[in-house]
Amino acid sequence: MIRSHLPLNDPTQAFFLTRSIARALSVNLSEVMHHGAFTPGDYAKLINQCRACGRSEQCMAWLAGNGAGAERAPEFCPNGPTLEELAKTIA
Repeated sequence: MIRSHLPLNDPTQAFFLTRSIARALSVNLSEVMHHGAFTPGDYAKLINQCRACGRSEQCMAWLAGNGAGAERAPEFCPNGPTLEELAKTIA
């Protein structure tokens, strides 16, 4: 198993940042999982990608300025493409 030399971000913070970015794109991850378009494993992958990102401060700043109704995730977000695709799927 290969380990990154960088520590992972706090899992609770990554959980809330991931949910917040999703909500900004009008994606309710719990609802998407309930309807079968997304699995708990997919969700865990998003959280782990967020934990490894290292840009929590930038993410919080983006969320402060973009709130609900954002059309795109921040460019630096490793989960952006997945969340944007989910947003198109449920639109």
